[in-house]
Amino acid sequence: MALRTLTRKLVTTRLLPLLSSASPLHSHATSFGFKEVREDEKSQLVGNVFSNVASSYDLMNDVMSAGLHRLWKDRLVSELSPFPGMKHLDVAGGTGDVAFRILEAINSTRRRALQDVCEDGLGEETQIYVCDINPNMLDVGKKRALEKGLGEHQSLIWVEGNAEALSFGNASMDGYTIAFGIRNVTHIEKALAEAYRVLKPGGRFLCLELSHVDVPVFKKLYDYYSFSVIPTLGQLIAGDRESYQYLVESIRRFPSQETFASLIADAGFQKVEFENLIGGVVAIHSGLKV
Repeated sequence: MALRTLTRKLVTTRLLPLLSSASPLHSHATSFGFKEVREDEKSQLVGNVFSNVASSYDLMNDVMSAGLHRLWKDRLVSELSPFPGMKHLDVAGGTGDVAFRILEAINSTRRRALQDVCEDGLGEETQIYVCDINPNMLDVGKKRALEKGLGEHQSLIWVEGNAEALSFGNASMDGYTIAFGIRNVTHIEKALAEAYRVLKPGGRFLCLELSHVDVPVFKKLYDYYSFSVIPTLGQLIAGDRESYQYLVESIRRFPSQETFASLIADAGFQKVEFENLIGGVVAIHSGLKV
């Protein structure tokens, strides 16, 4: 694992040329996997993908990553350092995987704290908003919450919404997470601007995303696994090869770690860092609103 901090010098000298060669982010065309589509088409196409895979999404994550996605999400939440009474927004988190971890971390902190405060009171103060543009993904999350005995938990609030146009007020959140979701938005800059807008000063932005492998030999193996194995698994387990072909392609079209870090910095965040996991298969990006 490697932790890297972005500096403004790096942004201006090294990253801007990279940004100009990335997927078109400002034009009227955008990428849907390796295809170019109109911007007004992408959200519907992505919506269709996640509607198709919603019921098998978590199972496929387990199979594709050999269960490692659980450890990556644990790492993400550990970096967040949740606390009782926080107002947190988890975007593109419809199945609840990250939100459940945040709630458990807060409950563990509460149990250790030995405070002279009513537990119910703390539970009402904590608000974890699970925001997803896809109602099918949210339905899966709500069902999982019921199975975990959290169906009526006051701290979990399920919201259908767009990462590019959030319904939350300015400076209303202590934290913002997005796991495996930002590469699917049409305008990355708009999503980052919205993340910055809703965070309070001192709030953390954290993004867990599949990224670019930087070890040549490992990259060849990873490419073979991605393009030959994952779509086949999608067909066998989810009955949907095309959706997982798109997911693989969308990773390759996503900006590199350095380029994405520059976008986070350009949105106004300070102390921008990223940490590569498994040689860059995934990366955790972070930034602070000051």
